[in-house]
Amino acid sequence: MSSKAEKIAKLIEMQKQFIEYEQTHGVDPKDYYAPESGHTLDGYRQQYRDLAMDVLDEAHKEVGSKAFS
Repeated sequence: MSSKAEKIAKLIEMQKQFIEYEQTHGVDPKDYYAPESGHTLDGYRQQYRDLAMDVLDEAHKEVGSKAFS
């Protein structure tokens, strides 16, 4: 994924999929924070975080600001 818009679209799609899963199956905190290998949510939180941080970094570059660390 190269553009910020594509990353934002992916984030929205991930949110829709998560909401659909949650409404169908419910979400146990264990499955969200420490899912077993192969679980539908395995890697979801990390992938979402990484994409969101990429978007944030790109936005900071666009306006010439720096993220707080």
